[in-house]
Amino acid sequence: MAFEDEPPYRQVYARQILAKAGVAKNDRLLAALAKVPREKFVGPPPWVYNDFRHYREMASTDPVVLYQDLLIGLNTRRGVNNGMPSLHASALNTLGIREGETVAHLGAGTGYYTAIIAGLVGSSGKVVAVEYDEALAEKARENLSGYPNVEVVQGDAADWPKEDADVVYANFALDHPPAAWIENLGVSGRLLFPLGIPAVENGRASGFTRSAGFLLIDRRARGFGARFIQPVSFVWAEGQEPPPAGRHEGLAEAFRSRRLFQVRSFRWRTAAQGVECYGEEDWGLCFEEP
Repeated sequence: MAFEDEPPYRQVYARQILAKAGVAKNDRLLAALAKVPREKFVGPPPWVYNDFRHYREMASTDPVVLYQDLLIGLNTRRGVNNGMPSLHASALNTLGIREGETVAHLGAGTGYYTAIIAGLVGSSGKVVAVEYDEALAEKARENLSGYPNVEVVQGDAADWPKEDADVVYANFALDHPPAAWIENLGVSGRLLFPLGIPAVENGRASGFTRSAGFLLIDRRARGFGARFIQPVSFVWAEGQEPPPAGRHEGLAEAFRSRRLFQVRSFRWRTAAQGVECYGEEDWGLCFEEP
């Protein structure tokens, strides 16, 4: 079905979301946004949305009200939402997903953005959607059953992809890039994920970020390019090992200094050369071009 054949309210939604995301022209993303019915992925009404302070119930059961740039609650107890459409539209535009590519969508939730990605890769491409939460993964499997180019996996997204992918898109925050994300990124592949540090309440991680930024890593013939796209706020990864001493303090200082936005390359399992924005033995964020 062509963009012009989609319901008018979804056409308007797609145009508004791309405009807010600062995307001047991306016809493929426009069509993918208009094609996917959001109500299929957020469950039945009553719907709630997050106003960045509280969850509020929508005073309507008309699906048209879902086609706004809003965080729709999926699991309000845990603060899990169907993410902000303009943020994801900006991210997907940055990734430049092409027809026929293989994409690992990590932290897929109930599958709404997975469905949009499936439209971008087309019938010749493949999307592996990984979700840690068993209930959300089951819902995603149900929602995406009509998408033959999508495989839904319930598991730890830090262990995926298992083989080379053209794109890795993670929708939860971590304080480091897992090895699978780097080792299985194909040449010319792109990885986008929220790198950050967790918020702490009463001495315990709150489940959300204190500071984070979308980090884009692209694999080249020689090394990895890297740059921070924008500050973001995301849910924190579940089931991870405690960080090594000094990691969160070092990243916090990098965020405070704003030098992260001067990063131009990513060091992976080689020795550090010169001053880095932040670095550990196995990896580092570097100011020099790769």
